[in-house]
Amino acid sequence: YREIDSIENSLHYKTGLIELPGGVASIQVPAGFKFLESAEAKRVLEDIWGNPAREKAPLGLLFPENSGATDPGGYAFVVQYEDIGYVKDEDADKIDYTELLKDLKKGSEEENEERKKAGLTVMNLVGWAAPPHYDKEKKVLYWAKEFSVPGNETNTLNYDVRVLGRKGVLTMQAISQMDEIDSVNRHIDDVLKMVSFKDGNRYDDFDSNTDEVAAWTIGGLVAGKL
Repeated sequence: YREIDSIENSLHYKTGLIELPGGVASIQVPAGFKFLESAEAKRVLEDIWGNPAREKAPLGLLFPENSGATDPGGYAFVVQYEDIGYVKDEDADKIDYTELLKDLKKGSEEENEERKKAGLTVMNLVGWAAPPHYDKEKKVLYWAKEFSVPGNETNTLNYDVRVLGRKGVLTMQAISQMDEIDSVNRHIDDVLKMVSFKDGNRYDDFDSNTDEVAAWTIGGLVAGKL
């Protein structure tokens, strides 16, 4: 316990308005949440949680205030920015998410074959924990998937949020146990409001003469591939 306390005490959690690296966006962290900035977020992800080193450091990690980097049962959203260009959203109303789930399950089975060969844990896609929803006005897309892992009593939850901007997409992803779903759902409206693009970088600032249109679609973002 002393070691856990010393790790927690070494971290500098912040609240309030925080400028995210790159100058494209900011996050407004209200009471009830806390945020670790880029360098400490990278340390938590790689050194404490044992994830592989990332080429690009995350913009930060967002926690509920009663959770922390050493809390085994909690969850945190990893905040990142992908400069993939301007994602057109005309397809948003036309996507059949039941069909998309079938494709994702098939892709998951193929991925599991590769994972087995590599000696990695298999993750079976059970279905939507929260079906995809796109808010056209706010330009926010979110969805959640449930996975079962052989040998684990509790299923795994992957919760994804995408905020569309002029030249790319802010991504927020939380991975936790399925028993956290109620807590995430309770907080999701707050989470969706926190991250925002700054003037000149918003979706409405798109300039078709100079800006690049992404090869991605709304359906592509949910599917995780072009």
